[in-house]
Amino acid sequence: MSKYPSRQDRDEIRALLQQFENLKSGKTNSFLEEDSFERIIDYYDEKEQLPQALEASEYGIEQYPYSSLLLLKKADLLIALKRYKEALVILDHAETLDSKDANLYILKTDAYLALDLQKKAAAVLESAIADFEGEEKVDLLFELADVYDDYENFDKVFDCLKTILEQEPNNEEALYKICFWTDFTGRNEEGIRLHQHIIDDFPYNELAWFNLAAAYQGLKLYEKAIDAYQYSVAIDEKFDYAYRNMGDAYIRLRRYRDAIEVLEKVLELTRPEDVIYEAIGHCYDKMGNHAQARFNYRKASHLNANDSQLNYKIACTYMNEGQWESALKNLEIALRIHRMQPEYNLAMGQCYMELDKLEEAITCFGNVVRVRPKNIGGWSELLKCLYKAEMFEEALEYADVAYEQTDKKPIFIFYKSAFLFTLGKTKEALIQLESGMNRNPKLVKKFVEINPSFLQLQQVVDIIARHKKKRSL
Repeated sequence: MSKYPSRQDRDEIRALLQQFENLKSGKTNSFLEEDSFERIIDYYDEKEQLPQALEASEYGIEQYPYSSLLLLKKADLLIALKRYKEALVILDHAETLDSKDANLYILKTDAYLALDLQKKAAAVLESAIADFEGEEKVDLLFELADVYDDYENFDKVFDCLKTILEQEPNNEEALYKICFWTDFTGRNEEGIRLHQHIIDDFPYNELAWFNLAAAYQGLKLYEKAIDAYQYSVAIDEKFDYAYRNMGDAYIRLRRYRDAIEVLEKVLELTRPEDVIYEAIGHCYDKMGNHAQARFNYRKASHLNANDSQLNYKIACTYMNEGQWESALKNLEIALRIHRMQPEYNLAMGQCYMELDKLEEAITCFGNVVRVRPKNIGGWSELLKCLYKAEMFEEALEYADVAYEQTDKKPIFIFYKSAFLFTLGKTKEALIQLESGMNRNPKLVKKFVEINPSFLQLQQVVDIIARHKKKRSL
């Protein structure tokens, strides 16, 4: 059927518009049927000539004052013109004539929502729903769900969708929507029971299987989720979202090869997406295949050049292989996008350390602790770098700053002790070492890492041995 009106339709509407003009000008024998007014109103409405449509509705109501349909059309136009209170008066009048039209309550709801009266909108629908059955009841429930969403009563959104599915288990719109709201409200157990009932009656409903899987996934029951996703794709082998979610479940179970297989299926079924390539890259990364991880991270980066994290992840693959120069190049790209990002500066500092470019490394670690002054890792790297650069006085000073900034974490007592030993302040160094061992003796390994030759000092060995003995008692 053509979307364009036929010549006959055009001639008919032209004739009706002429009759309407005759009626307005007061010509004798001018009369229009009720359905003619409806057509004229719809014509003007479609042409977005709302004032003319409203005028036609008023003439129609004047001739047919008991027409609830014309009253509803007028109210609809008043809402479109933002005359909400007038619309509500018309709708109250229409309700006295015919209370069995679901559109009446939908229009009332629209007017109340526009007036920011969400609770009144909900009350209208709640009282009306019991009087309707079938498709009209479902329409009102969808409308009510939207109202609850509007004033953030999210559990009741879930309840509405659940009621719809109890009446119409194969309602696609409800199945699509309830998947999100099950996760959002955390009502996964109810979601599981609901969809199991649907599957019992309609075992080939792929959306019900998908929603069941997603609810299991929400409870971290990944094996059960994967089983349900597999049923879903067995019914619809092109169900890309099922493969996508299955990939996430496999990753959670550290089954990276299986994850890669299903994520590559997503790429076959849909246009390429950066998040899919990134997830595949993550799997290869976890498997220690850094070259393939890089390959996929780069594909993701080509699709989303503004995501600095992708360049950071590429850099990390190079760092894992000890390719510090290549890592630096990718970190520089990431830092051009987010200059002071702490993780990027930390990684860059570590690369410079490995390349013995200590001044540049200190600058990077300084950026980390400036942005995140409570970050233990940033302070630790800065102190180790200062030590490696033989800036012992500065290292000692910053060890005190780090201790205060990080709520007196004991690791910095050990670092302070190491710096004092190196500066030849043995007595103070031993006091700090004793203090650190009293706080957290396991951290002594950080002290030893700074300079393993400290273990050649008998006093150090004695303190460590004494605390080991205490722990064994």
